Amino acid sequence: MSGVKNILFVGVGGQGIILASKVLVSGLIAAGYDVKMSEVHGMAQRGGSVTTQVRYGDKVYSPIIGKGSADVIVAFEEIEALRWIEYLKSDGRLIVNDYKIPSATVLSEKEKYPEGVIENIRSHIKNVTIIDAAKEAKKLGNIKSQNIIMLGALLKILQISEIDWRKIVRENVKEQFINLNIKAMEVGMNTSSKL
Repeated sequence: MSGVKNILFVGVGGQGIILASKVLVSGLIAAGYDVKMSEVHGMAQRGGSVTTQVRYGDKVYSPIIGKGSADVIVAFEEIEALRWIEYLKSDGRLIVNDYKIPSATVLSEKEKYPEGVIENIRSHIKNVTIIDAAKEAKKLGNIKSQNIIMLGALLKILQISEIDWRKIVRENVKEQFINLNIKAMEVGMNTSSKL
């Protein structure tokens, strides 16, 4: 174990961000890391922003990640990636789900969903991985598995090999979804290695 690592999950209510974070935290604790997690639901039930901050290492004193301090940001939705980008370290890694969730103002046609979000991200961040988790989740037969696909991509990047992630998934998801989520995690691990 070494210094403290900071992981920021960002997205929209209903995307399974809390579950993905809890699976990560469970695995890190099982491996002996000191772990702190903070979650903010905002207007989650209405499609608002949801974030979780996970910090782990030898000794962690606070669950809060400051601006410019995240080693990795995992963005489950494009606009949320832009919204939270200032929290990424200059040499940090950004994992973005190439997925759009229109806000209420976009759905009511009061605003337009911004164009070129991925291109904008690529022009500002050199260490970025773009994943079409929705496409991969549809192949698995359940669009809701995007969260664990994104988690799998993160796990590949973190390279914490001493953890049995399949066991951790089994312990944290409902029985009827275990196989789906293990497959989703493996898809995420394999997808990120191709990018």
